[in-house]
Amino acid sequence: MKQVLTIVCKLQPTKEQSSQIEETLVGFANACNHINNTIDPKLTNSVRIQTLIYHAVRELFGLSANLSIRAIARVSANRKAAKQKKSAVKDFKPTSIDYDARIFDFREKDWTASVTLIGCRQHIKMDAGNYQRGKLKGRKPTSATLCKHKDGNYYIHIQIKDDAPEIGDTDGVIGVDLGRRDIAVTSDGDSWSGQDIEQVRDRFSRVRASLQKKASKGTRSTRRRARQILQRLSGRERRYQTWLNHTISRTIVNKAKSGNAVIAIEDLTGIRDRTNKQPRNKTERRRSNSWAFYQLRMFLDYKAVQAGIQLVKVNPAYTSQMCHNCQHIHPVKGTSYRSGKNFKCGHCGWTGDADFNGAMNVAIIGAFVIKPRGSGLSCSLDKTVSGLPQNSVLLCAVGESPATSVRG
Repeated sequence: MKQVLTIVCKLQPTKEQSSQIEETLVGFANACNHINNTIDPKLTNSVRIQTLIYHAVRELFGLSANLSIRAIARVSANRKAAKQKKSAVKDFKPTSIDYDARIFDFREKDWTASVTLIGCRQHIKMDAGNYQRGKLKGRKPTSATLCKHKDGNYYIHIQIKDDAPEIGDTDGVIGVDLGRRDIAVTSDGDSWSGQDIEQVRDRFSRVRASLQKKASKGTRSTRRRARQILQRLSGRERRYQTWLNHTISRTIVNKAKSGNAVIAIEDLTGIRDRTNKQPRNKTERRRSNSWAFYQLRMFLDYKAVQAGIQLVKVNPAYTSQMCHNCQHIHPVKGTSYRSGKNFKCGHCGWTGDADFNGAMNVAIIGAFVIKPRGSGLSCSLDKTVSGLPQNSVLLCAVGESPATSVRG
């Protein structure tokens, strides 16, 4: 199994190289838009698109042969993705260019990126840190993407491929419960409070609101100073959240690797679509929509592959309402099984942290997912003298605790 890791390095082009990069970005985007607007929208095969428009693209936009091929491939890929989502392809903007081995080369001897631009080939200096140098040392990457970020600087996104370790068999499972009050709680008892990140978000929100107000009113020097501070603060909240998610995911994966366990997490796809339909004030809506649970899931995904750890996603239904000790599911209405962070089972009397209970339920479900022998459900039939079944008892064996028997 191959794993693709993207290494992002900032480029330090000269003034002449910057103008050439900008010209190529515009030409590449215009070529993509021309291909998308000219070719039948139902056509998604890149080879067929190439036979129809390749020569026209080269003549109209001055792109090299391989840049023209990459433009056709991008349109084809975007059409296939839009078809799956049942939507239309949006206009292409001059923000990125795809490169393959024929038009890109990483030069470790002088730490430059050799890329083909319109009418020339340029060696552009890379600003690489220790992490990037460690990952790229001795490597010969064959693909990259040249991007222009929102800050106006140019970056090269280099893709390197590695063989992922094989996933071994194991019965151990670490369940992870995701939330806002506690960002993550594991069935091993580890937890990361969301209070700090919520305070950071609230503080940045207040600061931005104050500076934006000053940037629109006041003296000229006040407006200029407010805009400068806003630019300096841009991205700080996002970078803090990214660092925190990296720390959490790395700790969980290392714990699973040391214990030879599988990681089970809740599949929260579409949760914002559901929660945004509920009536909430502006602050709650902002806090909910800034919850970076998907980023944490992606970090867990690729770190688990790197470590040779299996990661499974389970349905979160009833994981917060079911008692992990006796598997009794409490009704949503008319019950007091949960009060804040405390969970109390009305069936067996177990009392403890509600998020830990949810993590244990995720681990139990995850254990069933990875076992090929089935869920552990069995039926015992009582027979009469004639040999015909008179009644049946359904026994649910989940973990080590027996579930409530249901007679039919």
